[in-house]
Amino acid sequence: MKVPGAAYLIISALLFTIGVVGVLVRRNVLVMFMCIELMLNAVNLSFVTFGRMLKGLDGQVAVFFVLVVAAAEVVVGLAIIVAIFRRRASADADQISLLKW
Repeated sequence: MKVPGAAYLIISALLFTIGVVGVLVRRNVLVMFMCIELMLNAVNLSFVTFGRMLKGLDGQVAVFFVLVVAAAEVVVGLAIIVAIFRRRASADADQISLLKW
């Protein structure tokens, strides 16, 4: 059974929408972080789908770069979140909006 490329693009759009809503609605920094990862994976799915539809390797190459950016984002972002959580004992985005000492 062959799944059409449009189905993958619809799933990608749904995942990206869920990620955007999660970032805009939720106040917990970790949940916001996971929603950003969801958006990056939705973009990866669309890159792979377009690469498959156009019968090229450009989509897979773009996914590789997105994965590298996502890994760097996780490393830096989690370090910042852990440092803030140790100092304030909270992961609420409203409480960490002020980055003063």
